[in-house]
Amino acid sequence: MAQAVRRQVSLFATDGKPHPLQDTLVAVTLVLGVLSFVSAMFHNLHLLSSWTGLVGILTGAYGQFISATTRERFLLVLGLGLSAAGFFLGMAFGGLFGGLIG
Repeated sequence: MAQAVRRQVSLFATDGKPHPLQDTLVAVTLVLGVLSFVSAMFHNLHLLSSWTGLVGILTGAYGQFISATTRERFLLVLGLGLSAAGFFLGMAFGGLFGGLIG
């Protein structure tokens, strides 16, 4: 019985190696980006959109720094774009502190 044994490979990796940290950063960046972008559509949720956007930008930037494959980079850029749009809209509607400071 000469069957090939398949290793569990990362969903986002095209090089055949597992990348658990990069996969986690991709997922976190995408979730934060979508949350930030959707919450930015409601002006009373500017605190949520600005903070999740800021954290999404930071996680996405670190993910870009350590990413190993093109697929990871592509999804990180999507998450970064959504995070940045949500962050900037949240800042326009009231900012990170919402008038509590200043």
